[in-house]
Amino acid sequence: MAESQSNARPRADAGAPTSGVIHVRTRLTADFTVIANALAQRRGSAVTIGVAAYILSLPDGSPVSIAALCEHFTEGEILISRALRELESAGYLERRRERISTGQIRTRTYFYTVPGGEPDPDDTPQPPRPRRPLKRRTPTAGAARATVRTTAKPQPGRPDGTEDPEGAGEPVQRDRASLADADPGAVAVLAALRRVDPRLILSESEACRLAPAVTEWLAAGVEPYRVTELLTTGLPDHFLGRPSGLLAFRLRETPLPVPRRAPELPLENRSVHPFQTCDGCERVFRAPTAGHCRDCRARGRLSTAS
Repeated sequence: MAESQSNARPRADAGAPTSGVIHVRTRLTADFTVIANALAQRRGSAVTIGVAAYILSLPDGSPVSIAALCEHFTEGEILISRALRELESAGYLERRRERISTGQIRTRTYFYTVPGGEPDPDDTPQPPRPRRPLKRRTPTAGAARATVRTTAKPQPGRPDGTEDPEGAGEPVQRDRASLADADPGAVAVLAALRRVDPRLILSESEACRLAPAVTEWLAAGVEPYRVTELLTTGLPDHFLGRPSGLLAFRLRETPLPVPRRAPELPLENRSVHPFQTCDGCERVFRAPTAGHCRDCRARGRLSTAS
């Protein structure tokens, strides 16, 4: 009699679990990311953990905005923005407004492996090397005279005749002049938007660009509170740029409402004819002068025609 053969795999080791996951580990020496168990095993949304793991795997300087994350993941802006807010509230993500070397203010995103942790000494960015001072050429006599004439000319931005740094005085004066020429009602509507949404803070130049469109809305019969409602309803959770761009789009693309009808004059301002008594039937009717009523005039026309 032939021996029975079994196709089943050999029995697992005695130390292996009888149920649940069994890890088959492979040692990685490159292209891997270290994630803390507190983050990987965090209870809640799987999208939040996936976004955190993806951000940790990126090199420094990679874009992690909502638009950049939506290009990588199949989820939409709502789920991605919700995941970023959860990571920010948990202390893994931090957004800072910092001034860069050029003097401009940028929003930088910091992601922590452990909330509140300090960077490793090896990962601390090194300060930039100081640049060598440039050799200045000695100006000639003609260039020196031209420089003296240029600096001696009084500037309109300073009463003492000194130059404004980087020519900052002229644009500011131009914006203020334009804002003074704008419709005060439109400027008041734009300035009051921050009371509804604190993110809608506009500069003077932005208010100058948006004021003419708001003036058209007000001239069309739209009440100021209605304009504020149309500009602040249904705003996204996160702005990809300045709020002035979104406000300009709404003012340009939203159709204007139907103009209001002219209000009727009150009764006291209308001309009311006095009461008259009909000469034929003694019926009382209103007319500017005495005579026959409408029915008597109609009967008179019929008798004349017959």
